[in-house]
Amino acid sequence: MTIIGINYAPESSGNAPYTTSLAEGMTALGWDVRVITGFPHYPQWQVYDGYEGQTLDEKQNGVGVLRLRHYVPHEPKLLNRLLMEVHFGVRAALTDWGRPDVVLFVNPGLFSSGVAALRAKLGRRRPGTAIWIQDLYSRGLEEVHTSAAALAPVMRKVEGLVLRAMDRVIVIHDRFRRHAVNELGVAPERALIHRNWSHITPQHAIDTAAVRERRGWAEDEVVVLHAGNMGVKQYLENVVDAARLADERDSRVRFVLLGAGNQLQRLKGLAEGIKSLEFIAPLPDEEYTAALAAADILLVNEKPELREMCVPSKLTSYFATGRPVLAAVDDESSSAGEIESSGAGKVIASGDPAGLLQAAEELGADRAVASDIGGRGPAYVAEHLAADAAMRRWDDVLRSLTQHVRV
Repeated sequence: MTIIGINYAPESSGNAPYTTSLAEGMTALGWDVRVITGFPHYPQWQVYDGYEGQTLDEKQNGVGVLRLRHYVPHEPKLLNRLLMEVHFGVRAALTDWGRPDVVLFVNPGLFSSGVAALRAKLGRRRPGTAIWIQDLYSRGLEEVHTSAAALAPVMRKVEGLVLRAMDRVIVIHDRFRRHAVNELGVAPERALIHRNWSHITPQHAIDTAAVRERRGWAEDEVVVLHAGNMGVKQYLENVVDAARLADERDSRVRFVLLGAGNQLQRLKGLAEGIKSLEFIAPLPDEEYTAALAAADILLVNEKPELREMCVPSKLTSYFATGRPVLAAVDDESSSAGEIESSGAGKVIASGDPAGLLQAAEELGADRAVASDIGGRGPAYVAEHLAADAAMRRWDDVLRSLTQHVRV
């Protein structure tokens, strides 16, 4: 089995943890897995220190990983991100894949998947193919890149062509499946829903008081932590404005933005002089889990009217911690649906900093209610987002794809 996707460990946010977990999980189940990926660069948008040369062949936890250097835009925008994907896709297509029975393409990126898929379709030996959809590009143009919304019909055609070329289309949410079938023309029998799983292990022995002391978080503060990418769709200006209000009102709420992304420097500029807002660079896995556990509230923040293009991967990690989730999102969004299904959080209006601060203060003031809400998260993970069950489902669908091999 070969997995082709531009993101992989040591990247710790976005789809990389899931691609990594899947590769290692399938290896544990007896698959011979090879990953073709890029040099790690996300979410900082620069290649990590220590990664030199044009290719790097390595072994990680039993998985063969071939890394291909590709163009990385320092200030990612729509067009230069597409250029990055095409560059990686061409390199991946020209690389020796071995003789896999199954090739799984990870989306994003759509364009790298499309270029590499031509190799799979035109080669003499045709493996079974699947694409794993974590984001919808055409919806992204409509909901995030509104200045380029006129390109959405073209993107929809491209996205449909790529998806329809696959033997299976694996999506992470039922809304994604509806869009793939109804708008992109994917045959219903080829479109399957495989939800993302929780890729962190709850650490019940974490000394949260010690973590808070190391972080400088006072016991009487209400720490509201947002983890992950800081991009356009996260619309974290809303958090900056809420923190400014917290300063003006001498609130006990401290907002924390943990991670990196193409909006980080802009956000730091907007936040200059605000005492109730803290930025933390990406952390190693254990420290990341400890920071989530030590916070009082975990935050999802999205751009208003963002509804169907994505489901934040951070939610699976949030639910596992047992902390309540506050979601400043569109009430018709996929994120809101996940919060409501789990019962592990509260949905409030997106783009309302005063409402965000008020909700944080109210949830922080009633620890019993917050504990009850947050406590539903681990139960939801155990029932719906368990990694072992996810790996078994993936094993089943990947084995079914071996029937599509043509020699």
